Amino acid sequence: MAVTTRTDGSEPVIRVQDIHKNYRMGSDTIHALNGVDCAIRENEYVAVMGPSGSGKSTLMNIIGCLDRPSSGEYWLSGQNVSKFGDRALARVRNARIGFVFQTFNLLPRANALQNVEIPLMYGGIGRRQRRARARAVLEQVGLEDRMKHKPSELSGGQRQRVAVARALVNQPDILLADEPTGNLDSRTGEDIMDLFGTLHDAGQTIILVTHESHIAQRAQRHVHLHDGVVTQDHQWSETNA
Repeated sequence: MAVTTRTDGSEPVIRVQDIHKNYRMGSDTIHALNGVDCAIRENEYVAVMGPSGSGKSTLMNIIGCLDRPSSGEYWLSGQNVSKFGDRALARVRNARIGFVFQTFNLLPRANALQNVEIPLMYGGIGRRQRRARARAVLEQVGLEDRMKHKPSELSGGQRQRVAVARALVNQPDILLADEPTGNLDSRTGEDIMDLFGTLHDAGQTIILVTHESHIAQRAQRHVHLHDGVVTQDHQWSETNA
């Protein structure tokens, strides 16, 4: 597994400064984010928490280069990506950010290996190299005997492991997980969180959106949002001291 290497005291891999995000709904303006400031360094494991409508999904969409802020700046590894156009954002998104979603988002007619290969196809990687890298990450998440199975032939936990493998195949700087255990039973959810812990121990930077406190406890740091602002930002160990 290729992951980022932590360098203490270095420039944060993520830095958002005075981020605002507004949406128009009819004649009304919705202020989803209201001046968010946050910095995340390599190999941090951060849980983003907050009630529905707090702005956590909006913030994740901006960090994941799926959306742009209305104002403010987002710096990713020293690049001001908030100024990038659509094509440049797509390149950054595919090369540097891995996504894990609550609903898996797998192609139903493709097998596990083919699903994991998809980001590499967008990156123009040749078939032989794609296949080798996809096999390697599926082995990494414990699915070496399920590569030819389609999503309908896999359990929920196995489907989420395929989604994690797909997120890792481009060797991203950042792994973003949006409620990754939301569609899983408690035991399977714990297995997925154990996998995230293993990835973090190996050096992966992880940002996790969750509303479940027992899931958030797996992270080192908690960032709480409410009404589009950061209300708390603390190390989990400090809250249990």
